[in-house]
Amino acid sequence: MTEAKPGDTVRLHYKGTLEDGSVFDSSEGRDPLEFTIGSGQIIKGLDQAIPGMKVGDEKTVKIAAEDAYGQHNPAAEQSVPRTQIPDSIPLAVGLQLQAQTDNGQMMSVTVTSFTDEEVVLDANHPLAGKDLTFDIQLTGIN
Repeated sequence: MTEAKPGDTVRLHYKGTLEDGSVFDSSEGRDPLEFTIGSGQIIKGLDQAIPGMKVGDEKTVKIAAEDAYGQHNPAAEQSVPRTQIPDSIPLAVGLQLQAQTDNGQMMSVTVTSFTDEEVVLDANHPLAGKDLTFDIQLTGIN
């Protein structure tokens, strides 16, 4: 039976959990995730776990934050005047917003705190700084 190797397009079902066991993502009820091994389409730690697997193989992979979404970077947090957020947006801690960078690119940010004067926005990925566990099953190799 063929083993998955870098450059192969593969399909897999997965369930991603945090250290406390809570599920943050899953392919349950959806088509398998399809990607090319080594292309950078998925997080490094998961990408590195696939080579050598055969169709039907299952495994549990523990991925350190460094090989997932990286460590939380305090420099990615920024305080902005409350007046820069439209009044029509009801602020709440954890609210995700889209912000435009100085060069015009859109990025996701999360409200971490706010007052009547300022809003603290965090551009880190929500899973930055977290170790992840994936239960995976390889369903196809092209």
